[in-house]
Amino acid sequence: MNLRDFETAAREKLDPVHADFIAGGARDEITVRENEAAFARLRLLPRVLRDTSRRALGVTLLGDRSAMPVLLSPTAFHKLAAPEGERATARAAAATGVIMIVSMASTVSVGDIAAAAPAAPRWFQLYLQPDPEITDALVRRAADAGCSALVVTVDSPVLGAGERNRRNGFHDLPPGMRCENLAGLRDGEPGHVRQIVMSPELTWEHIDRLRATTSLPVLLKGVLHPDDAREAVRRGVDGLLLSNHGGRQLDTVPATIDLLPGIAAAVAGRIPVVLDGGVRRGTDVVKALALGATAVGIGRPVMWALAEGGEKGVRRMLELLREEIDDALALCGATGPAALPPGLVYRREQP
Repeated sequence: MNLRDFETAAREKLDPVHADFIAGGARDEITVRENEAAFARLRLLPRVLRDTSRRALGVTLLGDRSAMPVLLSPTAFHKLAAPEGERATARAAAATGVIMIVSMASTVSVGDIAAAAPAAPRWFQLYLQPDPEITDALVRRAADAGCSALVVTVDSPVLGAGERNRRNGFHDLPPGMRCENLAGLRDGEPGHVRQIVMSPELTWEHIDRLRATTSLPVLLKGVLHPDDAREAVRRGVDGLLLSNHGGRQLDTVPATIDLLPGIAAAVAGRIPVVLDGGVRRGTDVVKALALGATAVGIGRPVMWALAEGGEKGVRRMLELLREEIDDALALCGATGPAALPPGLVYRREQP
């Protein structure tokens, strides 16, 4: 019936260790919970008698069209959820007309993902590596696979401390699976997730170098402070994915929906902002759009839906979300993402 039902069903099928990997976050998981709780604190104040009989949900992002203001955020290890892994996810994204952001740590190579859904738009998530030759090789693989944008994760100078994974001893993929995009970057490298180097030495100059070496649009994932958002615009970054990594990096970071107004004001419409974190309902999507997001990204719901029903599960999950967005828009007095009435989000006073 809704996105949360997929988690309930998926947990009956998944290895509990893998379910913990999907659900878990850093330390006390305060941010994990806060991402959803912050949406629940916001209310929608609808307008009436505005003729919403014709509604259009589509948005265009950096030249790519999405049938609704939803993207699939990068999530690793889809084969933990279903045997076909990211191939199934890509076909579901193509069937519903949404953009998939392929994880650098995917268990199917970006080239094979492209082959599974050749006509669908796809972006590639990238961790900049201290060795520029490795970064360049990953960018080439993404470009060769037809990816039309790079989403650079910038909130990970070190690996977040996921205590669930530590308790479960989950530090790498089980036998028979590997991070296919990492395999063969150097002779003998087998595709272990440990090959991804989290580097505290990275700076804005590394972003400048990347932009100088590729013609693909570059978005930054993990910018949370308005000053960093302004710096991204100043340096010519093409977009932001407003994300706190689903609470998997620094715990106690604020919910992204609470940070969105400040980030939107900082970029002032000069680049698109995609909000990621805690989206579980169509009303959440409308709240994000009303507060300045161009679209939203969803992560964990994709993994739960994939575990519940493979390609059909992800497709059904996206169809449900589309129905909820369309319903919420009509009830709010809007005909589409770009036609939301002002003052739609109501922040109730806290006791």
